[in-house]
Amino acid sequence: MNIRQLARGSVEWGRIERVVRTLADRHDRETVRVEFLDADNWLSTPCVIDDEWFVKIVSRQNALVHAVLTTGRNVGAFTSGTGGFFGRFDTPREMVEHEYEATKRMREIGVNAPRPIEAFEVNGLGVLVLEYLPEFESLEDVPTSVVEDRAPELFAMLAQLHDHGLAHGDLRAENVLICDDELYFIDATNVHEDRVAETTAYDLACALAMLEPRIGPRAAVDAAATVYDPATLLRARRFIDFVRLRPDHEFDSTTLRSEVEKAADLGEQ
Repeated sequence: MNIRQLARGSVEWGRIERVVRTLADRHDRETVRVEFLDADNWLSTPCVIDDEWFVKIVSRQNALVHAVLTTGRNVGAFTSGTGGFFGRFDTPREMVEHEYEATKRMREIGVNAPRPIEAFEVNGLGVLVLEYLPEFESLEDVPTSVVEDRAPELFAMLAQLHDHGLAHGDLRAENVLICDDELYFIDATNVHEDRVAETTAYDLACALAMLEPRIGPRAAVDAAATVYDPATLLRARRFIDFVRLRPDHEFDSTTLRSEVEKAADLGEQ
């Protein structure tokens, strides 16, 4: 077993069978069809059941990996001049219950997210069941013209979260989906709710970093400026170098920071 397999952790087939059987019993189904997804996911084993439910199976190893990633992110937040604001989970059940509640809250305030169905525990495994969105595309897979057209809408959705004291905490292209011509957020992580200014700025920096390679720094900042004021843009600037260190964001941080500063200066005039 290589180090990546060890870090991800593999769930024994017998335990997965028990999860699927439990889920079928909970919904009064004699049989179900399971399709496992070919995804490089370190935090769960994802699958689709009956083309109706998207299921995440979370092991203790997945929870441990999440704790390690959380520690690293909090260290990065400190280097940006602020205290850490990412929360960790101690058990797989806590992980799935948080995502269930976060998805539920997003939908309650009118932000598109898959419908949460349930979260429970089976034999030490956390199980999250969400609505399965058929025929979706992630933002990383659509043409650049689509990304540019949808950028203002993405920032409007993000601002809607922030206006209600919420945050995403892990915004990247694969966590923004397009289904039936609607944008959806998925995979929100755990951030401290009493740190709204910092989590808002961090989300905004992640969104800018996500868009910069696709549509350019000026277009990304211009889209953000349709929703966020200059002071918020400048707060996001402090997190740009931190976001650049993440392996899932590759962008020109120097040019992006310059465009943020220009936009903020123009907005304050």
